[in-house]
Amino acid sequence: MAIADSSDPIPSSSTSLDSTCEPHAADSASVERARAHLLSPAAADGVAETFKLLGDPTRVRLLDVLGDGERCVCDLAAIVGISESAVSHQLRVLRVARLVRVRRTGRQAFYALDDHHVMSVLHDVRRHVEEGLRR
Repeated sequence: MAIADSSDPIPSSSTSLDSTCEPHAADSASVERARAHLLSPAAADGVAETFKLLGDPTRVRLLDVLGDGERCVCDLAAIVGISESAVSHQLRVLRVARLVRVRRTGRQAFYALDDHHVMSVLHDVRRHVEEGLRR
């Protein structure tokens, strides 16, 4: 499935897409119920920003590893196969976004997922992707 990006042209009002729904045919009660459940602009921005962060394969792999439990930077670097510096950079981005949290013991820092919602999102998207790969 192709995902439109912001550079894709927006259909004009003269396209056939608009001619299928006449103004008087709209179910106003249904439209109002949908509006009541619509994400606020601020929430939509937050969701989009989270998906942008998850758009980086390294970050996704780090979160996947952290799904099994807390890890230090050196272990994460060894598991994912990138430098400790690169891991630290990515963890900083994830921490600012509240996707991971840090626990310090002396000079050592241990990272974990901030909450179970992070893994729920990853598992759902992973299942979706893997289903598509099997087709």
